[in-house]
Amino acid sequence: MTKTIGIVGGMGPLATADLFTKIIHFTKAAKDQDHIHVLIDSNPAVPDRTAAILHGGEDPTPVLLQSCKNLESMGADLLIMACNTAHYFYDRLQPALHIPMLHMPRETARAAREKGYGKVALLATDGTVQSGVYRHAFEGSGVELLLPDSAGQKAVMSLIYDCVKAGLTTFDTGPVVDAIRRLQAAGAEAMVLGCTELPLAFQQFNLPGNPLDPTEVLARRAVEEAGGQLA
Repeated sequence: MTKTIGIVGGMGPLATADLFTKIIHFTKAAKDQDHIHVLIDSNPAVPDRTAAILHGGEDPTPVLLQSCKNLESMGADLLIMACNTAHYFYDRLQPALHIPMLHMPRETARAAREKGYGKVALLATDGTVQSGVYRHAFEGSGVELLLPDSAGQKAVMSLIYDCVKAGLTTFDTGPVVDAIRRLQAAGAEAMVLGCTELPLAFQQFNLPGNPLDPTEVLARRAVEEAGGQLA
């Protein structure tokens, strides 16, 4: 019997839908009943995680914890969060829960090691980068984690906030492509898409860089942990 997955979402809604869709796609199923029971709490009112980490903005922990508790009370056996930056608050959430929550950055570091990468680059929000949540996850993995230069980081932030979160269908991706090329020149074998909006942008604009998608990694691990069969 499979376990029920609970998705802590809304950060943003499209990223939540992307994670759910990937769980469906990565589940081997011949009929509806072969799929995994998934509960979703997509609350876009969660305070901005980057603003909280870097600028003293409202702490999202209480809202995140309420979402976790909602899913727990609804019967979730396993939790996942559809936001990389929110994992900065993981250690405040997990001790208050009675069910496990997968840690997306740690799962991504494990996936990078299993793929045999020696050096990868992190594309993420300022909050995720400066919080060190990925740096800590990759420590001891044997995989070196590169970061964009200041111009590259600014371009990544613009792609996330000014494009995907704003719902734009056209956008000048030139600065992001330039940043990726510089990271590749520095030896990056893959781009860790360390914001759940970035897989959407990479697909929409066909961006280069051999993406390593943490949303995909998390979806696959969630299917495995829930006892489903991987497609």
